Amino acid sequence: MRILVISDTHGKLDRFWEVFNKLRIEDPVQMIVHCGDYLQDAKDIRMRAGIPVISVGGNCDGNFDDDGYSILETEAGDFMVTHGHMQNVNFNLQKLYYRAQEAGCIGALFGHTHRSCYVDHDGIYLMNPGSLSEPRDGSGGTFGILDTHETGVWGKIYRYEDFMGIKCSGGGNSGNSGTSKPKPKVTGGKLRSLLNYSDRF
Repeated sequence: MRILVISDTHGKLDRFWEVFNKLRIEDPVQMIVHCGDYLQDAKDIRMRAGIPVISVGGNCDGNFDDDGYSILETEAGDFMVTHGHMQNVNFNLQKLYYRAQEAGCIGALFGHTHRSCYVDHDGIYLMNPGSLSEPRDGSGGTFGILDTHETGVWGKIYRYEDFMGIKCSGGGNSGNSGTSKPKPKVTGGKLRSLLNYSDRF
């Protein structure tokens, strides 16, 4: 089974549909997993995509249940689908790893950090697709592809601009136009002055 894994779309689905439509033509997926923030985005995708969608609530959806996860059944084994905020994934993946083991899963799909990663930790596959709309890893947005077979699992993180063939000057921060804008120079304000001249620093 070929699975498109996304997370943290936060109401911005333009890039998702670009990616999905290109995949539909070139290498179709059979399922979409949305790892939270926002549930409404997953509902919109479910209405339009025409394939199964598994989703979970994130912190921005008001989900603060430690058992708030779904199980994705595949030929290779089960995957836990969670947002990750209740497993403290901003700090490390240890709790997530143990939760996946406790649930009898061979892996976990999660989000929350807006930073992509894909690792095989002692036989447990952990994938965070990052965010297509609000990345925090210096990329122009990312998503994951997971291929599962009876013989095993293959996964990869894709950068939006590379997948869509967008040429970027200067790398890093690209928009739909394929060009990157220079970052504005930070200038001091009242807070900076207070910090610079406070007798506490």
